[in-house]
Amino acid sequence: MSTSTAPRGPHRLESDIIGSMLIPRDALYGIATARAMENYDITGVKLSAYPDFIRAFAFVKKACARANFEIGLLPRNVHDAIASSCDELLKDDALHEHFTVDVIQGGAGTSTNMNANEVIANLAQRRMGLPLGDYSAVCPNDHVNLCQSTNDAYPSAAKLAVVFRHTSVVHALRELITSLRAKGDQFGGVIKMGRTQLQDAVPMTLGQEFHSFASTLEADLAFMQRNVDQLYEMNLGGTAIGTSICADARFSHEAVKALSELTRLPLQSPKDFIEASSSTSSFLLFSNILRRVAVKVSKICNDLRLLSSGPRCGFNEINLPAVAPGSSIMPGKINPVIPEVANQVCFQIMGADQTIATASEAAQLQLNVFEPVIVYNLLNNLKIMTNALNTLRTKCVDGITANEDACKKSVDNSIGIVTALLPLIGYKKASAVAKEALETGAPVATIAAKYAPAEKVKEYLKVEAMTCAGTIEARGVCLDTPPPPAEEVA
Repeated sequence: MSTSTAPRGPHRLESDIIGSMLIPRDALYGIATARAMENYDITGVKLSAYPDFIRAFAFVKKACARANFEIGLLPRNVHDAIASSCDELLKDDALHEHFTVDVIQGGAGTSTNMNANEVIANLAQRRMGLPLGDYSAVCPNDHVNLCQSTNDAYPSAAKLAVVFRHTSVVHALRELITSLRAKGDQFGGVIKMGRTQLQDAVPMTLGQEFHSFASTLEADLAFMQRNVDQLYEMNLGGTAIGTSICADARFSHEAVKALSELTRLPLQSPKDFIEASSSTSSFLLFSNILRRVAVKVSKICNDLRLLSSGPRCGFNEINLPAVAPGSSIMPGKINPVIPEVANQVCFQIMGADQTIATASEAAQLQLNVFEPVIVYNLLNNLKIMTNALNTLRTKCVDGITANEDACKKSVDNSIGIVTALLPLIGYKKASAVAKEALETGAPVATIAAKYAPAEKVKEYLKVEAMTCAGTIEARGVCLDTPPPPAEEVA
C-alpha cells in the first residue's frame, strides 16, 4: 500500500484478504504474524526461544533468493537486499525478538513461514530506505517466498534447526561419557557386589559399573551421529504438495545446491517430492534416538540414586555431591536432587516422543499439518537434554566419591560369591553351600571345604579374580591358574 495512507503515530496499517490491522510502527513482522499472535496464544513459547530455528530459516530464505536470482526470477537489487537481511538474522540475535508467533499453531507452520518472510522483507525494505510494511520493493510472498510454499520451506528449516541444535547434545553427551570413564578409572580397584533383580549377584568393581554407564551412552552417541544425515533431505521446490506448482523447474536443484553451500552440509533433494511433502519420518527417527538416550540416562540416574542410598540404611556405596539441603522437616537430610531432575527431563523427552509419533501418524493425504507440535517438541527435547546432561555431569558425576569400606563389607558378607565355585563343585553342591551359609551364617569357604580341598576353594574364592569378565578360561588367566579338568567340573 502507499505510505501516504499510513496513519501517524505508533502504528502502521496493513491489510490482507480478511481486512486491515494496526501493526506497531517499528515491528519487523507484518499482518500475517499479527493475526497468528491473536489466534495462537497456546504455549507462551515464541519462535524467538529457538534461535537455531530462526537461523535455519535465514539460511533457507537466502538460498532460495540465490536460486531465484540465478535462474533470473529476482533482480539483483532484490536478491542482495534479501540476502543481506538474512545475514542480519544470522549475526544479530537481537532481531529474533520479532519472531513472535507461538511455536504451536494451525496451518502446518504457515504463520512461522510468514513471520520469517515478513521480517526478512521488512529488513530488506529498511536496507533500501523504504518504510516498514510498504512491501513495494520486497514483498513477503512474491519475493521472499518465491517458488516456495510453507510445505517445503518450513520442514526444510526445521530439519536444519535440528541438525544445528543436535551438536550441543553431541557435545554434552561426549563430555558426560568422558566423566563417567574417568570415574570408572578412578574406581577400578573398588570391589563391590553386583546385583540382579536387586538381589546379591556376583562381585565386580565399581569401576566396571561406571565404565558400563559410559559404554551404553557411547553406543547412543554413535547411533545419533550415524543417523543425523536422515535430516539432510530438503524438499525445497516441491511447493504445496510436491508437484512443484508455481516453482521454476530449475529452482529445486539450485535452491538445495545453494543451501548446501551456505550451511556446508551434504544436503539433497528427495527422490519423491510428493512423499516428502507429507513425511515426517526423519523427525520421528531423530526423536526415537533422543528417547533412547533419555531411557539410558534415566536408568543411570536410577542406579546412582540406589548406589548412594542411605547413608546408613541403604547401599551407601557412593557419595553424590551435596548441592542443597534435602528436606524442610528432616534436619541433615541430603537428597539426590541432580539425578532426580535429570530423571524428570528424561521422562519429558520420552513423553514428547510419543507426541511426535502420534503427530507423525496423523498425517493425511499430501501434508502433515501437525509439524509445528513435532518441531516444537523435538527442539525442546534437544534443549532440555543438553541442559540435563551438562547438569548431571558438572553437579553430580564429576564429584562422586566411593565408600570403599561399604563396598568391601557387602562382598565379605555376601553369599553370592558361591557362584565362583560352580566350575569346582557344580551347581547342586554350590546350592547346598549357599543354603547352609544363609541359614547358619557360616562363611562360604568353610562350608565349601566339605566338597573340595580348602586350598582349592580358597583359590576359587579370590574376589579379585571374580571380577574378570568372560569364559572359564579367561577366569583361569585371572587366577593365574589353568581351568579345572573336565572331570573335576563334572
